Amino acid sequence: MMKGQDILLMLKLVSLANQHPKPEQAAEHFSMRALEQSTGISKSEVSNALNRCIAAGLAKLGRNSALPQVNTRALNEFLAHGLKYVFPVRPGPIVRGLATAHAAPVMAGKLLSGGEHIYVWEDALGGDMGQSIEPLFKSVPNAVRQDEALYAMLALVDAIRLGNEREASLAKTLLTQQLRGEPDGS
Repeated sequence: MMKGQDILLMLKLVSLANQHPKPEQAAEHFSMRALEQSTGISKSEVSNALNRCIAAGLAKLGRNSALPQVNTRALNEFLAHGLKYVFPVRPGPIVRGLATAHAAPVMAGKLLSGGEHIYVWEDALGGDMGQSIEPLFKSVPNAVRQDEALYAMLALVDAIRLGNEREASLAKTLLTQQLRGEPDGS
């Protein structure tokens, strides 16, 4: 059974792969310790998440390097069509946090918001006020402060999870670009 940290890990691996086109030259970024530090997921849970994702066909170990590699086509399909059913979300109370979904920088200026409030991941260090959205994993606010591409992808995932058709459609397009490492996706 998939867990929220599995998606966080897969998106972090995509971000790393996009930053380091030759992962074997940047293997230290793909180590269990580095993934633990950059995602906030314990080393044992990184290993468990990777095993679940390999079993689900979302990842594999590289032939030559044994480094984890994301099956971006399968991940994109899951995120676009299955995620909101596996990880549904309901907006909560107004809190301070980091903007997500349509309010995040990745979607800024691309849609006119019809809502009164933005969506945020609750975070004491965040600079925005809005309706709280439970992140896929508790460490998301800390992880995205270290990685702008990861922030963009997780915010797009939230736009898909929230289910508004117009926002979700744009988010799917932008997420596909992000997963491919295309500059227009940021």
